[in-house]
Amino acid sequence: MLKYNPALETLPVYQPGRPIEAIAREYGFAPEEIVKLASNENPLGPSPLALEALRDTAARAHRYPDGNGRKLKERLAQELNLSPANLILGNGSNDLIELVGHAVLRPGASAVVSQYGFAIFTIVVKLFEAEVIAAPATNFGSDPEAIVPAVKPSTTALFVAEPNNPTGTRAGAPAVEDLIDRVPARVLTVIDEAYLEYLDEPQDLVPHLRRNNRPNLLLLRTFSKIHGLAGLRLGYGIGPESLIGQLEKIRQPFNANLMAQAAALAALEDPDHVAKSRRHNRIERQRFEQECRERNWTYVPSHANFVLLRTGDGQAAFQTLLRHGIIVRPMSGYGLPEWVRISIGLADENRRCLQALERWFEARP
Repeated sequence: MLKYNPALETLPVYQPGRPIEAIAREYGFAPEEIVKLASNENPLGPSPLALEALRDTAARAHRYPDGNGRKLKERLAQELNLSPANLILGNGSNDLIELVGHAVLRPGASAVVSQYGFAIFTIVVKLFEAEVIAAPATNFGSDPEAIVPAVKPSTTALFVAEPNNPTGTRAGAPAVEDLIDRVPARVLTVIDEAYLEYLDEPQDLVPHLRRNNRPNLLLLRTFSKIHGLAGLRLGYGIGPESLIGQLEKIRQPFNANLMAQAAALAALEDPDHVAKSRRHNRIERQRFEQECRERNWTYVPSHANFVLLRTGDGQAAFQTLLRHGIIVRPMSGYGLPEWVRISIGLADENRRCLQALERWFEARP
């Protein structure tokens, strides 16, 4: 009989947003009738330049990509005023989080995460049989004042998302800077900045890496969100050369595919698309939150491209909205069984969602 890793016995399973095609089949909709607001995707899609790059690259799909991602790293390094040696590419940010696990987690070690933090942090820590220390949240968000005291002698890593997924909260630049200053140098501090580009005034932690004064700092970013390339799975890490060099030893060859690298390079040449996506999200998120306030619905004010809404029974609300052709994300897996997370979509999609939510709330006793 096969003997599996004992960590798998109790390992949580990540539950992604339900796919459009599956819901269409299950509920009798045409795929184009489905509104997916479950996975924090950019409703405007990729940059036209990225789409053109994909078409141009398709004929070379039989070739392996550049395993080191030289052109993309050089372009990102130019953008960040760093060396390409400060960068590592991943098959989405999740890939990089797992690399962190390989590098610093082991049985007997521990890692600090925030209550209501990104589920993959906890899954990776448990996968490597390390202890998860969940620092209590404040107002649904990461609280640096609670995170620092949670660090133990066994702690080798700390994970914080800024802004936080799934709550959309933000600790703020001063608090994050203070956190970085106070964490012991032996603890790898991972700041997940997947939603950074949605902030009008984002924190800038890269100067720490330019000064080379934080050998234990790793920033994670992605092309999945504001760049609209979620289906291509491409993230990148920014860190000191010493840390990146260790992570490169662990990285799988060709983990950033040919099409993803080409599309990402093109996306970086279209700042107008990023600005348009940010503006659309800000307008529609503010409108969505205003509609919630007018109906006296409880929500968590968001700094990202989604809103956490209290429905009373998140799973039941999720199932009800599916019958209306709308996919949202129930939050019971995050310890928030009364809540759903709703991505900000196109204006018509958001209106459809609000109308379906009205029927949900009206039907409740």
